[in-house]
Formats: sequence, structure tokens, C-alpha cells
Amino acid sequence: MARQPIQNIEPICIECGKLAEQTDGRPIYPDRPDLWDRVYFRCECGAYVGAHPGTEIPLGYPAGPHTRRARSQAHAAFDPLWMRKANRDKIGKGKARGLGYKWLGEQLGIEPAACHISHFDAATCRKVVRLCMGDRRS
Repeated sequence: MARQPIQNIEPICIECGKLAEQTDGRPIYPDRPDLWDRVYFRCECGAYVGAHPGTEIPLGYPAGPHTRRARSQAHAAFDPLWMRKANRDKIGKGKARGLGYKWLGEQLGIEPAACHISHFDAATCRKVVRLCMGDRRS
């Protein structure tokens, strides 16, 4: 599976549906000057998301703390699966990750090109965790 190009999505807040504004790291991490030069997208409701390094392309949809925590948990459950596949089948990480997202998209009924944890709400992230832990009832 060829690696998908980075998609420039509109930074629409997953929490309130409003368009987030581009900013630097100061309002998000006021005590972390090492993060001030990075690009972020922040919604007036306080939700935010970072940008791909060296770009102004959002990593996903802005989210509040509950959804960001759920996304972290989804990655913690999903990432070891594709990493094990890469090691087991001796394939590149990009290919294994792509195959992992293809499988995940099939399980969730989402097109592979649109299947990224950074696009999910908290409920979908909980489904990801259940699927990755072997519960197919999601």
C-alpha cells in the first residue's frame, strides 16, 4: 500500500463545529517556550490540534482534553498492532501502519483515506480501543 499524502483538512473543531484559528504555541503552552514556535489550530472553545512538522497542515481536527485523552488511548491500543505487523512480516513501518488503518477503517466502516485517529471523536476512539483489544462487538 502506497503511503497516503498528507491531506490538508479544514481545522473544524470536533467539539463545537467551529473553524479553529492558526496560532503558535504560546496560548496553548504558556509555560513551554520550547513549543512556542510550532503551529497549532485553536478553537474559541479551547480545543486545539498541532500541525504536521514544518507545515501549516493540521494533524487532525481540534479537540478538547477529553477527546485528546481518548485519542491517546486509541493510539496506545492501535500502534502496537501495526508495529508488531511490521516486525513480524518484515515490512516498513509506513506500509504496516497503512495496512493497520485499512483494517481499522473496515472494522469501523470508514474509508481508509479518512480513517485517522486524529479525526475521531471520543466515542470512536473508545471503539478503536475495544477493537484493538479483540472485542469485535463495537
